[in-house]
Amino acid sequence: MDHALGSAVISDSLKVLPMPFVQSIEGCMEAAVGAAGLPPAALERRLELLGPAVARLRAHYERCTLALLRVPEQSEDIEEAAQALARLSEGAKTLVFFGTGGSSLGGQAIAQLGGWFIPGQQKADQMRRPRTRFYDNLDPLTLASSLGSLDLGATRFVIISKSGNTGETLVQFLAALQAVKAAGYEKKVPELFLALSDPPAPGVENGLRNICEAHGIALLDHNRDIGGRYAGLTNVGMLPALARGLDASAIRAGASRVISNLMEHADTGAFAPAIGAAVSIGLAEERGARVQVMMPYTDRLGRFADWYVQLAGESLGKGGKGLTPVAALGPVDQHSKLQLYLDGPRDHMITILRTECGGAGPVVDAALAGQAGADYLAGRSAGDLVAAQQAVIPQALVDAGRPVRTIDLERLDEQALGGLMMHFMLETILSGHLLQVDPFDQPAVEAGKKLTRRNLGSRE
Repeated sequence: MDHALGSAVISDSLKVLPMPFVQSIEGCMEAAVGAAGLPPAALERRLELLGPAVARLRAHYERCTLALLRVPEQSEDIEEAAQALARLSEGAKTLVFFGTGGSSLGGQAIAQLGGWFIPGQQKADQMRRPRTRFYDNLDPLTLASSLGSLDLGATRFVIISKSGNTGETLVQFLAALQAVKAAGYEKKVPELFLALSDPPAPGVENGLRNICEAHGIALLDHNRDIGGRYAGLTNVGMLPALARGLDASAIRAGASRVISNLMEHADTGAFAPAIGAAVSIGLAEERGARVQVMMPYTDRLGRFADWYVQLAGESLGKGGKGLTPVAALGPVDQHSKLQLYLDGPRDHMITILRTECGGAGPVVDAALAGQAGADYLAGRSAGDLVAAQQAVIPQALVDAGRPVRTIDLERLDEQALGGLMMHFMLETILSGHLLQVDPFDQPAVEAGKKLTRRNLGSRE
């Protein structure tokens, strides 16, 4: 079987298209990196162990019992989100997203594809849209200065919290609501805010929903059956996608390619997320490579790496088990973290995400390159340099005996990003099966929330 490719053939249940990327684990195997690599028998053993888990995923899809698998087929919520965002954006100059963890990172990963948080990336059509800002970390000084500097009459706020009771998000929301009222816009509150939270349920308290209903603020329903860190492909991520002018349906189409491959391949050795889970857990257990580094070579996937860190860390770190996910970015981290990865402890597995960038960007003038003593840059584009780096760094890692996986995207577009997000969500779920942990709960996180509420409640 070929473990290098995430390709597909025709399926009876879904229209099967090729995966929007190619995964290679060749650099993770014993034949490439020696004693640090995974023996073929260890990979095969874990792929065999994953057989029942992959079969369960297919059964979940057929029975509609795991909501995540059916999200790519949905469209009604995209239209609802688009209409709500259009109403909210009327007369707006700035669109602020409040939320933390899974309520923000998936949206940030998607928004960055549309140029968010990348200098000079405001395209002509985006210039006509409100500027997009995410506030996910609660810092009292940042919140105060931001609310003090915003033109509140031209700012719109999107509040996202699945439970509606996340303390940090409630503080942000209530502070913004107070600031808007103090600025004389109390009557315009319903026009300035939009919220997304779980639908009402008997006996379930939802503070965000209570405040919104009391102030006439529109609410969109969060999918009750999908946890925050798995919600990037729901309306949680589609709102930021739409805000940046991205094609939300294309994002889901890319995710659908992964699901179609799931339904097509009875052999786990032909299913890319299963291969990824088997090699990453195999290297952790067999070779001590428990640090999983996600290193894209493009600014537009920087927040994707951050999203992956939450996904893997919160899903798998339980009961003394788990992986330590780390975000990196190429080529800038070649000048810092790469020293550790090439010459430090042998406890890393590196995943490098590569895009076709040769010939892209400014071309260096030959005369100026000569003056700089850098003739090798003469007539070369910025993309040529990055293309060379993302080709040679995986080889340098292999030469140093360090496991490295590569994922190559022919185009970095909405379909590719949607496919990547679904791939790593399924890879994480399957990794949980191998580790024998529940990839959907987060007991330690919930304990921290309870202790925080108890601490505040006990103060005079």
